[in-house]
Amino acid sequence: MKYPALLCSTGLLLLPALFTLPSQVREPAQRPANSLLSGLVATDCSSAKGLNRVICLTEAFKATLTPSQLAAVQRPYSKADAVRWSNFPQAFSRPQRVGLNFGSLNATQLVAAKALMAAVLVQGVPNEGYEELEGGLAADTYLGEATQQTDTFGAGNFYLALLGTPSLTGLWELQYGGHHYAFANTYKRGNIAGVTPSFRGVEPMTAVIANGKAYQPMEQERQAFAALLGSLSSQEQSTAKLSSSFRDVLLGPGRDGHFPATRQGLRLGELSATQQQLAIGAVKRYVNDLDPATAAPVLAKYTAELADTYLAYVGSGTMSQANDYIRLDGPNIWLEYSAQPSRDFPGTIHPHSVWRDRTSDYGGN
Repeated sequence: MKYPALLCSTGLLLLPALFTLPSQVREPAQRPANSLLSGLVATDCSSAKGLNRVICLTEAFKATLTPSQLAAVQRPYSKADAVRWSNFPQAFSRPQRVGLNFGSLNATQLVAAKALMAAVLVQGVPNEGYEELEGGLAADTYLGEATQQTDTFGAGNFYLALLGTPSLTGLWELQYGGHHYAFANTYKRGNIAGVTPSFRGVEPMTAVIANGKAYQPMEQERQAFAALLGSLSSQEQSTAKLSSSFRDVLLGPGRDGHFPATRQGLRLGELSATQQQLAIGAVKRYVNDLDPATAAPVLAKYTAELADTYLAYVGSGTMSQANDYIRLDGPNIWLEYSAQPSRDFPGTIHPHSVWRDRTSDYGGN
């Protein structure tokens, strides 16, 4: 059975034929993903909380798999596998992702996989968290249909892997990703040890509609950065502006540990309280994709370090022109957003954005 039909049968996403591409279409918030998933997973994990719920849903997903599928998704933990993520489609990723691709799952398995992802992301927030994930799938399916490259792009080309055995005692990572999306939660001895590297992008940047629901998963991130840059005075802009140009993010896949030794740009501690809140607002667009319990301590750390975080940019400042670029570089946070010229939709741009942490990428391993 082909993947779009699976999505339709689960009620989680609709056929590509229903996609349209209007600009700036917005709709009211939809029901939380939890309610969509309720009753569709065989194992009842509703009473479990926190990491126990994540582990319960992981085991529920594994219970739906065949032996060969289980062998593919459940792997020993290794840093070599942890670094096998990319923003490229699987066909162009070097090295290629490990795990199971969504296109190989039947309806029950797909629902169980999505229930697991819903548990580690915020739910019910338009274009953030779980909805951002769904929006990325919808956009990539649209891209595949529009360019007649459905073997390369589309929701069936996203991968899920378990590196290490999920438990409250050991070291393991929940790894998910595909074109323009990478997610890596690392757990150690029953605690979250790291939530990065985390990559976000989307093409097209304009809204994609699936089943009457509009997705524009990166527009709020673009607006947040544009608002921050728009608040700067001429002198502040001059201090923050980089002398070199960037055609992509600096620390994408394969660039682990390549943080610049010297921070560049404008120290956020020199800005007003209002401007600093705009900076935190941009950070929230990434951190608050996570479930609230996981996001809260991460956001608290970055907020406490905000004064010593540096803002650097180049380009128009609107984040909507080709090669517009912005970076937040702090004691721990590293956040980049780059506006890329599109090859498939000439005259348009789409974002590449990566969130890393100087000390807790891959859980500090």
